[in-house]
Amino acid sequence: MDRPGFIASLVAGGIAGVSVDLILFPLDTIKTRLQSPQGFYKAGGFYGVYAGVPSTAIGSFPNAAAFFVTYEYVKWILHTDSSSHLMPVTHMLAASAGEVIPFSLVQFPLWESLKALWSWRQDHVVNSWQSAVCGAFAGGSAAAVTTPLDVAKTRIMLAKAGSSTASGNILSALHAVWQTQGLSGLFAGVFPRMAAISLGGFIFLGAYDQTRSFLSELGRESP
Repeated sequence: MDRPGFIASLVAGGIAGVSVDLILFPLDTIKTRLQSPQGFYKAGGFYGVYAGVPSTAIGSFPNAAAFFVTYEYVKWILHTDSSSHLMPVTHMLAASAGEVIPFSLVQFPLWESLKALWSWRQDHVVNSWQSAVCGAFAGGSAAAVTTPLDVAKTRIMLAKAGSSTASGNILSALHAVWQTQGLSGLFAGVFPRMAAISLGGFIFLGAYDQTRSFLSELGRESP
């Protein structure tokens, strides 16, 4: 990856991260409270849903920038032909290098695959809004599949010190939810999570593609 490409990924990733956090932070707070063992209203309800937004936005720029630089760099190193059946593996490896979480392993290969399919169907590369639509579908799908893990993470974070859940064992937390609340407990908050992350995928990946394309174009025009 050349210097202009590096800078474009760095800046575009940071801008995308800040944009999505500023817009979706309240929805994430509501989703977390829905998953709380205390219940939604006892966990705070709709009160203070914007608390902590500034610090989150400040931290999201370097985090998102680092993720996308790593993602694009690993894709560049492992470059294969776009028609290759190894492309999903390449995207999974790139996503896991940038951020080792199951969500990214689902979202990014699906995003890239949807973009490739749409490009093939219309016989030219997708534009930024089409990339954003693909990002929304990929994000919503990944959100649905990984909701039980998100519930377990929330329970661990909110568990009382000294309890078995507070030990951080995800399988133990999942088992506890299954025993007390069944399948509905494992997928608590799934629809707000899907809605928020679908919108987040649209903003995050659409903003990234748009900004990166703009900066890359500027780089080509510069002497």
